[in-house]
Amino acid sequence: MQQYFDHRWHLLTTNDPDVVLETLNLAFEDNEAPTLALGVTGADTSIVILAPSVDQVVPEQMPTTTQAGNLSFKKLPQRDRADYYKVFVCGQMLVTVREAFAVAPALTTARVAVLRNDGDDAYGRPRAVAIMAATFQKAALAGVQWQTTDAGRIVNDVSADRIFNERGRSGELAPINLAAEPDLALLVAAVDIDELAGE
Repeated sequence: MQQYFDHRWHLLTTNDPDVVLETLNLAFEDNEAPTLALGVTGADTSIVILAPSVDQVVPEQMPTTTQAGNLSFKKLPQRDRADYYKVFVCGQMLVTVREAFAVAPALTTARVAVLRNDGDDAYGRPRAVAIMAATFQKAALAGVQWQTTDAGRIVNDVSADRIFNERGRSGELAPINLAAEPDLALLVAAVDIDELAGE
């Protein structure tokens, strides 16, 4: 048994693609947002996250108090909802990247794409749109002040090749134009949304 574990550890720490993928996807099984590692090339991995819609994670109203101290609910402006959602998406990316580097210690780069299921198309198939993508280097995460910095700022400061599209005055995350991003388009095309969602 010890020989098996030693051999397995050797494969993991030399970035054997099959072992790294299996290890990553096993670790991702309990993630809040469905996550799938799609490939490993050398010390790089490509990961896809399926984020819920803004309506599923950000309420339309937030609790507050009146001047008299009574509990009340205040409607959130669209811009605030969009900002909260961006922080949520960035948080999902960071949780996933940190987990990937923890369970596959020889990885140095993670390319992460966040998809959102925007409902079914005319054929009843789920329509996934890419809303954010970024590349993270393991070395860039060293020294990050995780406890005092919000996820949006961390993603902005530590990632490279960030792609996202904000729409309108609210700045909500809109689908990325994949025609202008062929590599991201290939990644999205390779994903089985039903499998990713665990259906």
